[in-house]
Amino acid sequence: MEDILAARLQMALSLGFHIVFACIGMVMPFFMAASHLLWIKTGNDIYKNLTKAWSKGVAIFFATGAVSGTVLSFELGLLWPTFMKHAGPIFGMAFSLEGTAFFIEAIALGFFLYGWNIFNRWFHWFTGVVVGLSGLASGILVVSANAWMNSPAGFDFVNGEYINIDPIAAMFNDAWVSQSIHMTIAAFAATGFAVAGVHAAMIYQQKNVRFHMKAFKIAGVFAAIASLLQPLSGDHSAKDVAVRQPAKLAAMEAHFHTERGADLIVGGIPNVREKTVDHAIKLPGMLSWLAFGDTEAEVKGLNDIPENYHPPVAVVHYAFQVMVGIGGMLALISLLFFVALKKSQWLTQKWFLILFTLATPLGFIAVEAGWTVTEVGRQPWIIYGVMKTADAVTPMPGIAWSFYLFTTVYLSLSFVVVYLLHRQIKVVPIIYDKTVAP
Repeated sequence: MEDILAARLQMALSLGFHIVFACIGMVMPFFMAASHLLWIKTGNDIYKNLTKAWSKGVAIFFATGAVSGTVLSFELGLLWPTFMKHAGPIFGMAFSLEGTAFFIEAIALGFFLYGWNIFNRWFHWFTGVVVGLSGLASGILVVSANAWMNSPAGFDFVNGEYINIDPIAAMFNDAWVSQSIHMTIAAFAATGFAVAGVHAAMIYQQKNVRFHMKAFKIAGVFAAIASLLQPLSGDHSAKDVAVRQPAKLAAMEAHFHTERGADLIVGGIPNVREKTVDHAIKLPGMLSWLAFGDTEAEVKGLNDIPENYHPPVAVVHYAFQVMVGIGGMLALISLLFFVALKKSQWLTQKWFLILFTLATPLGFIAVEAGWTVTEVGRQPWIIYGVMKTADAVTPMPGIAWSFYLFTTVYLSLSFVVVYLLHRQIKVVPIIYDKTVAP
C-alpha cells in the first residue's frame, strides 16, 4: 500500500469513527436536559430515571469520544506534518477554543453526574445544559477548522510563504456558516433517530414500555424537527459549494459538461471515460436552479476544470446520492412521526416501531456519506487551491503498518462501546423501574 493511500485511509477511519461519538456528544446532553426539565416540571419519576439512564450513556460516549479525538490530534501532526507546519498557526485558534469547550464540557458533566441530591434542582439541570452547549460549541469549532480547508482565509500566500496571518478571519471563513449549520442539524437527526430506534425496539419487545415510550417521544421530536430542517440546510450548502468549489459540485452530480439549464442527476452510474452517466434519472434545469436559483443558469462542468484537479467522481457521486436519499427517507419518516403524535395508537403499532428500528443507523450512514463528499470532493487539495494532499503527507515510511494498528484499536474500541451500551440498555428496567424486581 502506498504511504499516501495508507495515510488517507487512516485519517478516514479515525474521522469516520470519531464523528459518530462527536455527534452523540453534541446532541445527547440536550435529550438528557429535556428529560430532566420534564421531571422538574411534572415530578414524574420516569423522567428522572430516564435522565439518569441517558446520563450514563453520555458518559460512555464522552469517554470514547475523548480518546478518539485525542488520537486525531496526534494523527494530524504525524501524518500531515507539512500541512500542520503551515496551517497550524492559521487555524490553530479554532482548535484552542475547541479544547477550552471540551474542558468545560468535562467539568459540567462531572457536576451533572455527581450532583444528584446535592445541587439545587435548577442549577443541576443547568449543568446538563452546559454539557450540551459546550459539546455543540466544540463540534462547531472543529467544523470551522475543516471549513477553512475548503475555503482558505486569514492569510496571504506569496511565493510559497504564508504571511499576514489573521486567525479570526481564518476561523470565520466563507464556508463555516453553511458547514456548521449542516453538520449540527445532521448530528441532531442522526443521534435522534439512533436513540429513538433503540427505544422503539424495546417497545416492540414490550420491555418497560412506559419508560421507553417517553424516551422515544423525546428523541423522536428532536430527530423529526432536524430531519425536516435538513433539506433547507442542504440547499444552502449546495449553493455555497457551487460558488466556491465548482469541481466538488460537478463531482457530486457527475456533471461533466458546462451548460445552461443543467439537469439534476438522480442515481446513475458515472462513466468517467465517456463523460456520461448511465441509467440516471434526469430532472431538466433543476441542477441550475438548486445551484443558483435559476433554471437557466450556467453550471460549470468537469470538462472546464483541468483533469489533474478532478475529485474521484464515482466516490463523491455515490456518497452524495446516499446522503440525499437517506435524508429524504428520514424526512418522510419524520412527517409520519408527527402524524403519529396526533394518532397516538400508531405509536404502539408494530409496523411503526419496526420502521423506526430499521431507521436506527440511517442517520449516521448519511453523516459518513456527507463527510465523504466533503473530504473526497476537495481532492486533490488538502487546502483548497493552495496545498495538495500529496505534498502534505509525511515522508516517513511504514504508514501502512500504522493504519493496520489503528484499525485494530478502533475495532476493539467499537466492541467495548457496543458491550457497554448493550449492558446499560439491558439493566435499565432493573435499575430504574420500581415495578421490576431485581
